[in-house]
Amino acid sequence: MKVLRALRWYLRELGGAAAYERHCARVRANHPDHPVPTRRAYELDRLRRREGRPLDRCC
Repeated sequence: MKVLRALRWYLRELGGAAAYERHCARVRANHPDHPVPTRRAYELDRLRRREGRPLDRCC
């Protein structure tokens, strides 16, 4: 059972599902009047932020 939980955690972290859920929780807690972004909107914003800082990446 522990192995399955660990595998599930790993796959969710690897796939980005956990990061999106953490972001949604932060938006709900810190900005209750703002709408929670869709997964697609979150991923596009994350990609734009990453591409806007080329020095933060190794490649």
